[in-house]
Amino acid sequence: MTVTELVSYDEALASYDPVMGLEVHVELGTRTKMFCGCSTELGAEANSQVCPTCLGLPGALPVVNKAGVESAIRIGLALNCSIADWCRFARKNYFYPDMPKNFQTSQYDEPIAFDGYLDVQLEDGEVFRVEIERAHMEEDTGKSTHVGGATGRIHGASHSLLDYNRAGIPLIEIVTKPIVGAGERAPEVAKAYVAELRELIKALGVSEARMEMGQMRCDVNLSLRPKGTEKFGTRSETKNVNSLRSVERAARFEIQRHAAVLSSGGTIIQETRHFHEDTGSTTSGRVKEEAEDYRYFPEPDLVPVAPSREWVEELRATLPELPRVRRMRLREEWGISAHEMQSVLNAGAVDPIVATVEAGAPADQARKWWMGELARRANEDGVELTALAITPEQVARICALVAEGSLNDKLARQTIEGVLAGEGTPDEVVEKRGLKIVSDEGALGKAVDEAIAGNPDVAEKIRGGKVQAAGALVGAVMKATRGQADAARARQMILERLGVEG
Repeated sequence: MTVTELVSYDEALASYDPVMGLEVHVELGTRTKMFCGCSTELGAEANSQVCPTCLGLPGALPVVNKAGVESAIRIGLALNCSIADWCRFARKNYFYPDMPKNFQTSQYDEPIAFDGYLDVQLEDGEVFRVEIERAHMEEDTGKSTHVGGATGRIHGASHSLLDYNRAGIPLIEIVTKPIVGAGERAPEVAKAYVAELRELIKALGVSEARMEMGQMRCDVNLSLRPKGTEKFGTRSETKNVNSLRSVERAARFEIQRHAAVLSSGGTIIQETRHFHEDTGSTTSGRVKEEAEDYRYFPEPDLVPVAPSREWVEELRATLPELPRVRRMRLREEWGISAHEMQSVLNAGAVDPIVATVEAGAPADQARKWWMGELARRANEDGVELTALAITPEQVARICALVAEGSLNDKLARQTIEGVLAGEGTPDEVVEKRGLKIVSDEGALGKAVDEAIAGNPDVAEKIRGGKVQAAGALVGAVMKATRGQADAARARQMILERLGVEG
């Protein structure tokens, strides 16, 4: 099935209802791996952070990472899940080179957290509840690098390199119940859910959840059922989607692909698929295994996990203000609309604005600069707002310089430019570039007199009662002072010189 053979999205939704299931893997930020003491630090030499346990050597015995269990419980609580009184690990058996033990230590029918939900807000303000089936603990695999092919995948490669540093790093897999009723908004719901989940994980401090680095990745399960029917269709699973935009695009593409196959009388194959960022399309990977294909059985080398109710409640007490609650509070404090708050969220500006306000800036000014000049610069550079070489404290200082009359908006933008260029703090940039507003009576008065003398016709109009014409003389003063004049004071002096009431 090629891209050109897809049916239109509207045509697909006219005949079928989408059913989704989202599986999100979160790599925990623990210092050591899930079942051994090996470091999880990124960037180490390949295969330097391994030991007999994570390599699956005979006789090596695993030990559960307590911090990993704590993180799993906190995630479960934040997702409104029930926490198991007793659960255990299982071996998920399959054979692939990046799995050194030939099995993954995971959880099967007894997860640590189950039956939860997460409310997500769509761009128009509608709230959609996504129900959570389970959140369970497991370990990550190693990393395969396929060399010699055109696509970077194993097909067509001449050889593969294996790095087991990642093998054994703690993972939490969060699995939704079937998401029904979203209709045409299903791709948007998928994106909003993963975005909200990412914010929640970051707020808990259990992972940086950087999708571009593989710390959080989503498998998009999708099927279609004819309108008016209850039975779910055969699903496909698009694996390891690693950006919010791609989650939405993958769901949308699969809706169109499934509809095209079904409408032509074809049959959907239950399989895993790969998402291609460049085309927004998916291609077949392999036929999808059923649970029995993995031959799950209880892990014999690990005792069950039985968190006490006291411990669970202690961990509940450590939960921070959750993202959606925080956004509602901030929106009320800042006095902005739901649409404006969504724009702030989409720009990744919530935390920078909060930090700028905490550094002393008014909320409206902090929002103005982060959502205006700084968002523009981040977009030009193709980076996140937080990657810009300017701190919330520096933005707050620029706001203060504007408020005290030392800078106007134009000069503030030049100050930001200097800070981003590495020229120093805002005050140092202002000093080096000579950006302070000209407000002393002598220099400003001279510029005003020259503007009046150079534009006698405009001056005469003002004397005749056309006060609005003063704008032209203010413009001349601003030009003469390279934009550094105090515009309000210049206008006042012009009118005083011409004997006109303001």
